[in-house]
Parts: sequence; C-alpha cells; structure tokens
Amino acid sequence: MQDVLNSLSTYGYIVLFIYSLGGGMVALIAAGVLSYSGQMDLSSSILVAFVANSIGDSLLFYISRYNKPQMMPYLKKHRRKLALSHVLMKKYGDKIIFFQKFVYGIKTLIPITIGFTKYSAFKFNVLNVISAAIWSLIVGITSYKAGETLVSISKYIASHPWIAPLILVSLLGLLWLYMQLATKKKRVKD
Repeated sequence: MQDVLNSLSTYGYIVLFIYSLGGGMVALIAAGVLSYSGQMDLSSSILVAFVANSIGDSLLFYISRYNKPQMMPYLKKHRRKLALSHVLMKKYGDKIIFFQKFVYGIKTLIPITIGFTKYSAFKFNVLNVISAAIWSLIVGITSYKAGETLVSISKYIASHPWIAPLILVSLLGLLWLYMQLATKKKRVKD
C-alpha cells in the first residue's frame, strides 16, 4: 500500500487512470487517503477512476465479443473461472455487472464472459457506466472518510515490515481457496 501511495503522490492521476483500467480498487483507496491528507483532489480522483474503469470493462467486453477465437488460447487455463462467471451471470443477471467491480477474482472475467454471449452491448455499456460510477463513489468516499485509520494502519505496517507479506499471502491464499472451492468439480452420485 505504501508503494501505491508513493506512486500516486508522485504521478497521481495518470497512475490512477492506468491502474483503474484493470480494476483500480487499491489505487482508488490510496487516492482517497491522499485526498484526505491533501495531496490529491477527491472529486478528480473519483472521476478519473470512474472513466478508466468504465473504459477498461468496455474494452474487455468488445475484445471478447469480436475476437473470441484469438482470445480462447489465452483463456484455456481459466475455463473453470469462465464457467463460474457464466453461472454467476445466469444466477444474478444484470446485478453481476455491479458486483464484479468489488470482487478481485472475477473482475476481468465477467466482462469477457458477457462479451462471449449475445448480451446486448448497449445494455452492458449502460450498466457498466452506472456500476463504475457507483463503485468509484463508494470506494473513493469510503477511503476518504477512513483516511485517518488507513494512514495509521499504513504507518504501523511500515514500522513492522513483516506484516505486509503476511497480509498479502493471507489475502492471496483466501482468494485462491475461494476460487478453488467455487470452481471445484462436483461429483455426480451414481
């Protein structure tokens, strides 16, 4: 988190834009904290993250819609995750476009999966823009309001450097476990 804060305070909105093309949650949280400390502007940060996130998901949608044969070799390792994304789309419908903004493991797969289907491009883009706006407002304002707490946590982690890798490994382990359980083959009883 400290590296993201340093990069954002140096290059600011450019880093936020590029990072938000592919997700941007950590960068937007860092921008909210920097806005709290007066090093960035909260409204501009939210706007930049919103625009980039909207563009990023729309690009994934259109790339998968019009380049399916070229994309399939890259996605062979992720067939189960794509299947999970498809199941989530069928189960939750349009709501999944909003929820995927907050879930790291499926963030990029949902727009790709939707692009493979005959889902309306217009409808996807409208829901994507609305979802990106809500996502950027929630994450940006929440991180701004929690700025003091996040700064103190960041200082504590900086003074105890062994904690950061432990937290990272724990989060990645939990994400891996979730994806393994969610995409596990179910045994068919004879």
